[in-house]
Amino acid sequence: MAVRHQTQLQAGDGWQAELRLRFANRSGRTVLAGRSQYGPLSVQRAFYPEGGVPHLYLLHPPGGVVGGDSLKIEATVDAGAHALITTPAAGKFYRCDGRQGVLQQQLRLEQGACLEWLTQETIVYEGAQADSLTRVELATDSRFIGWEMVCLGRPAAGEGFGNGSLRQRLEIWREGRPVFLERARFQGGGQTLTARWGMAGLPLAATLVAVGVADLLESAGLRELSFVHPDEQLSVTALDEDVLVCRYLGRQAQRARQRLATVWARIRPQIMQRPACEPRVWNT
Repeated sequence: MAVRHQTQLQAGDGWQAELRLRFANRSGRTVLAGRSQYGPLSVQRAFYPEGGVPHLYLLHPPGGVVGGDSLKIEATVDAGAHALITTPAAGKFYRCDGRQGVLQQQLRLEQGACLEWLTQETIVYEGAQADSLTRVELATDSRFIGWEMVCLGRPAAGEGFGNGSLRQRLEIWREGRPVFLERARFQGGGQTLTARWGMAGLPLAATLVAVGVADLLESAGLRELSFVHPDEQLSVTALDEDVLVCRYLGRQAQRARQRLATVWARIRPQIMQRPACEPRVWNT
């Protein structure tokens, strides 16, 4: 059942929005069993292109985050449930007046739950002040595949990232212990954007993390996917016995998604026990 709350804003305030979702297993079919929302965050009706696994699209009608906005998304996947969440378009952090725009995403998986978090890229406009946190909390035997893509500036429009800032955090915890912790800060015009140990002059960075099955690097034939080219780079690494990390640097969001989707298609059958089934919205 959806519960809608009226958004109350005062002059000069940004959007304050929250969305809470709960997925449950109903006789082998995962359903959206709970939804509450406040402000301009919502979801489309779930699609079922592969049987009992829903593909759900997150919606943010304003189209982007500006200074003073605060968006919070929480998703809980109950025991034995399996959901795939994506977005129909790129997210955006717009140029702001000095105030910070905040996005918080918290994902919880119960025992035996599976979640695929495959959102489209986030574009950080020049002059944005952005703060992004994604925290994933896993049970002992839950399984997760997720990625995040961020583009600094708008290269296609001739806009770089000469000023502004982005603080980005991706955290994965299992039973209260850290599995993967990554914290990054990008300053407009800073050395991180051009240094070889940073973005190497490439505007787009993406990370895929998969947790739940050991020895994927060999069994899924992933070593052959790593490469280094002046315009894009990809690496696949096993951090722990059942933690896989793929990193990508490049120039085009569509190309980044294609590269990560190739990795996802190889590991999904082993982690989720299902062949790859891309969300239809990726092709629109």
